[in-house]
Amino acid sequence: MQEPSPHHEVNPQKARRGLNRILHAGGYSIQGLRAGWGETAFRQEAILAMVLVPLAFWLGQSWIETALLAGSVVLVMIVELLNTSVESAIDRIGPEWHDLSKRAKDMGSAAVLLSLLLCGGIWLGALWQQLS
Repeated sequence: MQEPSPHHEVNPQKARRGLNRILHAGGYSIQGLRAGWGETAFRQEAILAMVLVPLAFWLGQSWIETALLAGSVVLVMIVELLNTSVESAIDRIGPEWHDLSKRAKDMGSAAVLLSLLLCGGIWLGALWQQLS
């Protein structure tokens, strides 16, 4: 097997610099969001975010409360995307069942659950404060 030359980049993104690199990275991010939209859980969370993030500006009594409310919703979406990326990478390796694959997928799922519980707790606390 021939070794790649030190001047030959496997990933063309690594050779880009400056604004060209930023523009391409932004395009990859948009592709990632589109891929996430294809996942039911992410799509449901994104639709809920379209309601909750604007509501955070109404419910939050300070910029810190608004940031916590909106940020907790965005955090759920971030964790969901990371979980989906872990699942995709594992599925790429192969469809057969393996202890480590199951463990990684379960841990990703647990991370989503924890982010949802955190988000729910923040929103319940804010609603409790608003209604009392």
